[in-house]
Amino acid sequence: MNLDQTDRKLLSLLQEDAKRTTKELSMQLGLSKTAVYERIRKMEREGVIRQYTALLDREKINRAFVVFCHIRLTQHTKENVAEFEKQVVSLHEVQECYHVSGDYDYILKIHVANMEDYRNFMVTKLTDLKHIGNTHSIFMIGEVKNSSVIEVGARNKT
Repeated sequence: MNLDQTDRKLLSLLQEDAKRTTKELSMQLGLSKTAVYERIRKMEREGVIRQYTALLDREKINRAFVVFCHIRLTQHTKENVAEFEKQVVSLHEVQECYHVSGDYDYILKIHVANMEDYRNFMVTKLTDLKHIGNTHSIFMIGEVKNSSVIEVGARNKT
């Protein structure tokens, strides 16, 4: 889908606050409510906008202990990869999982209450997953930047 400047501005506004009304958005963009509504629906149909969600405060929901866990599989076969990915998706403590290149095969971002909860997660859940050969855990000391916003400004000309 080709996004024009108005679409890009609309996406930026929605990323700032998806609860803005069509009326508010129309006033900020200088368009009718119907035009804004139709643009949003088109971007939803095209998959540009995948979903709407609420961002939670990890401290207030007792999930402030953040761990980045690097995982190496015993063998990097198609079957092992598929089975590991299917299993890791079901772990609610795993916020994000990326298949990566380099010394490890995956990086997991895990949210738990504290070190004891992480130990329990490792012992009872993570090490139960098939095909894990090696793990390496890194604990967050402080958060410098955490954003869900993707820049949608003017396209880079190449």
